[in-house]
Amino acid sequence: MKRKRHKRVERHPEKYLGGKRILPQAISAGMSIQRLVEESMLAYNGGRLRAACLLLKEKYSKQDVTVGLSLAGALTPAGLGPSCIIPLMNHGFVDWIVATGANMYHDMHFAFDLPLHQGSPKINDCDLRKNGVIRIYDILGDYYNVLLKTDKELRRILVRPEFQKEMGTQEFYYQLGKVLNEYEKKNGKGEVSILAAAYRLGIPVFTSSPGDSAIGMNIAGLELLIPKQYKTRINPSIDVNESTAIVFEAKRKGKSAVILIGGGSPKNFMLQTEPQIQEILRIPEMGHDYDINITDARPDTGGLSGATPSEAVSWGKIDPTKLEESVVCYGDITAYFPIITAYVLKTTLKKRPKRLYDRRKELSLKLKKAYFENNPEIMELEKLLRKN
Repeated sequence: MKRKRHKRVERHPEKYLGGKRILPQAISAGMSIQRLVEESMLAYNGGRLRAACLLLKEKYSKQDVTVGLSLAGALTPAGLGPSCIIPLMNHGFVDWIVATGANMYHDMHFAFDLPLHQGSPKINDCDLRKNGVIRIYDILGDYYNVLLKTDKELRRILVRPEFQKEMGTQEFYYQLGKVLNEYEKKNGKGEVSILAAAYRLGIPVFTSSPGDSAIGMNIAGLELLIPKQYKTRINPSIDVNESTAIVFEAKRKGKSAVILIGGGSPKNFMLQTEPQIQEILRIPEMGHDYDINITDARPDTGGLSGATPSEAVSWGKIDPTKLEESVVCYGDITAYFPIITAYVLKTTLKKRPKRLYDRRKELSLKLKKAYFENNPEIMELEKLLRKN
């Protein structure tokens, strides 16, 4: 009985084996941060961290790339403002920011020179409460001499004349950063406040949920005093339009890139600028060009924090033609951010600041003009509003 001959299958392993061979040199005492990242971080999330660093060096470093940074999680209490974020801002690698209100609240401790301390997560929290100490995992602070003093200083700032108006968080934080810049100078601890640095550099800062922090709580508390005289009002719609105007301008003049730290509301607010352009304002667009996402959240639970760039493509948030130039790195940003910052400062030239805050009215007018040009029927709604 004759054996059947198996049909020969053509193999092309070279399609997949074009990557650099994994055979690193031993790490030495004198190894630079560039060599450490590029030659020693070769696989798993070390490989993804290397990919993020290379993307920053090769794409984000170009002058025509506008970089947005979103911050979720308790990052400022851990000191990432002075150590990582402010150096990247000064280097021109951050053009606009979306952060939780809590991050900006804790940022004020540094401007006011109110200390937080290294501690341990293995402490009796009931005893901490008894002794007036607050805990963020292994960070400890004095409830009375840090939190309550920050609240007291913030309230004194909030009753100033420049805050007595309706505004978005971009303008609110600019005015707050201006004051914090003076505190920073007076206390002489160097550049320690993200908001003060943003003021100096003209970097817009937004908070997508302004009531969800002690800053929002203090604004609300003051409203109970003399509602007619106290006129500070945060209008989130202003933020939606002003953040969208930044991305609209970025895509007309170059490319838009995002660095998404954690997830939550700041991540969505930064990414939703593209659906706002495409879906709501009906202006033809493709999505953000480059995406670096560092998170500890899983994608399979359906939460936005773990949503991948490929999922974002389906919403129009990320340009599908640029999906290969996106990186998701899973892990703790407190371990990764110092490496990323050191690598960027070592391997790239300083970029000129775009000072987008100084152009906010101009950018908003450009967005409005494009909206009307692409939606002539919208004038009918304007007539109805005037009629009503």
